[in-house]
Amino acid sequence: QNLNISEVSEKIIAEYIWIGGSGMDMRSKARTLNGPVDDPKKLPKWNYDGSSTGQAPGQDSEVILYPQAIFRDPFRRGNNILVMCDAYTPQGEPIPTNKRYHAEKIFSNPEVAAEEPWYGIEQEYTLLQKEVNWPLGWPIGGFPGPQGPYYCGVGADKAFGRDIVDAHYKACLYAGVTISGTNGEVMPGQWEFQVGPSVGISAGDEIWIARYILERITEIAGVVVSFDPKPIPGDWNGAGAHTNYSTKSMREDGGYEVIKKAIEKLGMRHKEHIAAYGEGNERRLTGKHETANIETFLWGVANRGASVRVGRDTEKEGKGYFEDRRPSSNMDPYVVTAMIADTTLLWKP
Repeated sequence: QNLNISEVSEKIIAEYIWIGGSGMDMRSKARTLNGPVDDPKKLPKWNYDGSSTGQAPGQDSEVILYPQAIFRDPFRRGNNILVMCDAYTPQGEPIPTNKRYHAEKIFSNPEVAAEEPWYGIEQEYTLLQKEVNWPLGWPIGGFPGPQGPYYCGVGADKAFGRDIVDAHYKACLYAGVTISGTNGEVMPGQWEFQVGPSVGISAGDEIWIARYILERITEIAGVVVSFDPKPIPGDWNGAGAHTNYSTKSMREDGGYEVIKKAIEKLGMRHKEHIAAYGEGNERRLTGKHETANIETFLWGVANRGASVRVGRDTEKEGKGYFEDRRPSSNMDPYVVTAMIADTTLLWKP
């Protein structure tokens, strides 16, 4: 029963959320607090068994959760909250899988903070039938018709899982995630939501919470969500997490020149970025299906086959943003957003 406990009790439930040892497995557990909390610094730290998440040895398994961001809980509602956390040793050292800690160091750098980096992340994902691990709406052991009618498609033979997508959209808005839209993708059973514009570290927090909410909604629906960058081999689109980016200098007059210099720096560190942009990305970045080949770096205006795309509006207005099309759907948003800021703002060639 979805009872609204806020009507009868001051106590609230806080769901502490963190990222497990694989870098993509989300974990959470709940605790009761005596009253509403709106500042993560006022929340108690907590611990978990890191040996059960692949993050600590059995003989010294305690890992400490530090609350970092609060969102409204769309499942329990009322004053109950979701809490995005990162993980530390009992001595206060970030554990190796804590990517947020390192991202926060980059975003708190005065040079980066002064540029107010904005991110808009397009998170693609695939819905799978739970028992057979095959995309939603696809015939068991078979294939649907070729790609074409499914992108932004409407109808029972073209859109599979819209109820899940819509529930996720509304739940994110309720939670306070800066979700800006959603659409059906090119491969049937594949969808996308967009988060942003978000500033600095909050982009990573919001993508992770949005992923958590999606996992919970698909759990209720009995469907599996996959963030694999190429869930079906062959002539089908892969799944990415295109990352749109701008700085204060790029958004002001003359910003197009700043954008071109930033893209040039990204090209110089292409291999480093690719190595950090998600597991299995080589299966997606083939040069086909709206991607650039993983081995090459090229950019262009309105070119969806480029590594980095600049929009027509940005070119026309001489300022704006660009889109890094290389990150895969299973990328860590803390890693990708911080790396883009580091390369374009701090790194000296």
